[in-house]
Amino acid sequence: MIRFFILLFFATILFSSEVEIFKWEDGVSYSLFLEKNNLPKSRLLTILDDDDQKLVEEIRAGISCQMVRGEDKKIEQILIPLNDELQIHIYQDGDSYSFEAIPIIYDLKTESITLKINTNPSVDILNETGSIGVVSIFTNGFKKTVDFTAIQKNDDLVMIYEQKYRLGKPFSMPNLKAAMIQIKGYRHYVYLSEDGRYYSEKGAQVESFLLANPVANIRISSTFTLRRYHPILQKYRAHLGIDYAARSGTPIMAAGDGKVTFAGYTNGYGNLIKLQHSDGFLTLYAHQTSFKQGIKTGIKVQKGQVIGYIGSTGLSTGPHLHFGLYRDNIAIDPLTVVEKTAKALTNKEKDEFIKLRKKYDAEILSHLQKGTKFIKLNDSGNSCFVQNKTE
Repeated sequence: MIRFFILLFFATILFSSEVEIFKWEDGVSYSLFLEKNNLPKSRLLTILDDDDQKLVEEIRAGISCQMVRGEDKKIEQILIPLNDELQIHIYQDGDSYSFEAIPIIYDLKTESITLKINTNPSVDILNETGSIGVVSIFTNGFKKTVDFTAIQKNDDLVMIYEQKYRLGKPFSMPNLKAAMIQIKGYRHYVYLSEDGRYYSEKGAQVESFLLANPVANIRISSTFTLRRYHPILQKYRAHLGIDYAARSGTPIMAAGDGKVTFAGYTNGYGNLIKLQHSDGFLTLYAHQTSFKQGIKTGIKVQKGQVIGYIGSTGLSTGPHLHFGLYRDNIAIDPLTVVEKTAKALTNKEKDEFIKLRKKYDAEILSHLQKGTKFIKLNDSGNSCFVQNKTE
């Protein structure tokens, strides 16, 4: 039977519960987190199945988590986001605790900012919004197409973007929809098209990062999904990467120039390598049988360089590479980036792009004429935990 469990935050007052917001610390594993918070490791580790074990290894440093304590200060619930759609829920279950993955409840809001440059775009956007994320999407959108050093005081800037809100707070990276920056009287634009790619006002594709395929000439055995509901197990699952099936020992190549931030063994992903790239990208290579000689934490590698070999270490049913891609700690589908090269729009796509461009141009012009500035939302928002539980 499905029962709905809803904890409204006004219950914080009614029932004297205490809600804590905390950041997941760098270098803290799921096991260490349980230990530090006096939670039953024997229970909360042994109840993890293979998929759950991999999920806890996806917890990223710096994410905002919630903890609810009762009147006696005992932990009642913990919410740990894994991505934009799924979160870990640890909760009191009788005399012990249970673990599950549940959907994230969030509000999606379209926001905009209009300003005249005073210092530089990054500083002015940060002063207006207080959001590093909004600064990041602006600079990533334009840095390949405009010369920021040519921007002058009082040049116009307009951004239209989507922001997710969780528990009344901004959640995850914002998503840029359209933007304009004026430089020496000329307006430069960038637009997010229906194909998920960014284009300039002339319809030229804007690229910020290119990745090569990490393994040559093999098939994809499992694709990326932020969340799916398993109808038989009646549990939520996520697969935050792509699985490439191949023979054990097949070489694995670095998907781009980067630095090895981790090369070692984990319970879920077995022999694992993480590479930090430019533009906030990080790639993950799991289940390797062994690493290439000389590959270790701290060294730099080049795109296409062999870093290891496909295997079946960790929680794996056969030889394959689990390849994960992250930007600013958010898991994204590698197929949307891997081998993404600049393409020419077809005539039909050009027509659709022109319609999209006109729509956003009208919105940008309206903001400029009105002088609309960013209005920071209050913290009321959607302040509740919502889950579906089976029993």
